[in-house]
Amino acid sequence: MIQVLVVDDEALVREGFSHILNAADDIEVVGAVPGGEAIRTVRELRPDVVLLDIRMPDVDGLTVLADLRRIQDPPVVAMLTTFDTDEYVTTALRSGAAGFLLKDTDPEQLPHLVRTLAEGGPVLSSKVTRTVVDGYLDAGLREPSAVRLTDRLTGRERAVLVLMAEGLANTDIGDRMHLSTGTVKGHVSAVFSKLQVSSRVQAALIAERAGLLTPPKDEDAG
Repeated sequence: MIQVLVVDDEALVREGFSHILNAADDIEVVGAVPGGEAIRTVRELRPDVVLLDIRMPDVDGLTVLADLRRIQDPPVVAMLTTFDTDEYVTTALRSGAAGFLLKDTDPEQLPHLVRTLAEGGPVLSSKVTRTVVDGYLDAGLREPSAVRLTDRLTGRERAVLVLMAEGLANTDIGDRMHLSTGTVKGHVSAVFSKLQVSSRVQAALIAERAGLLTPPKDEDAG
């Protein structure tokens, strides 16, 4: 059972997300609280995943994220936002957020996205714009360039990075590459170190900028 904490100052948002997620057989919302109660609740309930509003009147969501990242064995945190071009999104990604979701995310997709987060996969809303991705990269990952960063990887580490960027969890990567989960974890740690990142979504964005995720062009039929 995946345990989730929803942190948002709007009661309607908390209730809506809780209702949707609790309808899934494998997900339980263990708490739904305003921002000021987030840290205490996480320490008490130890959820697997936290859905955290990026903009709250009583406490800054980015401050809460930073505090959560300092907790021993911290939960996976995805940011909630109303705007796909929110300027705070790039800061959240650099600060270790596992991704972000728009509050109008399709309810049918929400449980799947939470499962992806719990399995260690990166989550970016389908409405993420080029501005958000480019803004993240402009903010500190152009020097050294993404290509230069990925050139540091071994062939196997590069393969792990691509599968990680596709949203696969460590167990799935292991199955795909015929490796043990422990070996995959070692490669993921090496990728993080060489790319100078702290989350899978950061690594995925570098992989995209380096051209590792570009699908092959269709050949002309004639």
